[in-house]
Amino acid sequence: MRDKVILACTECKERNYNKTKNKRLHPERVEYKKYCPRCNTHRPHKETK
Repeated sequence: MRDKVILACTECKERNYNKTKNKRLHPERVEYKKYCPRCNTHRPHKETK
């Protein structure tokens, strides 16, 4: 039931993180505040296709 998702920075659009999520509990796209090495700060990262 868990699917692999890729998280991309909302500012620079770089794909930094791979994560799994439960599609049944969270059918919408997830967003986490994670560290972006390219921006050198913590930024929101959204799920990409």
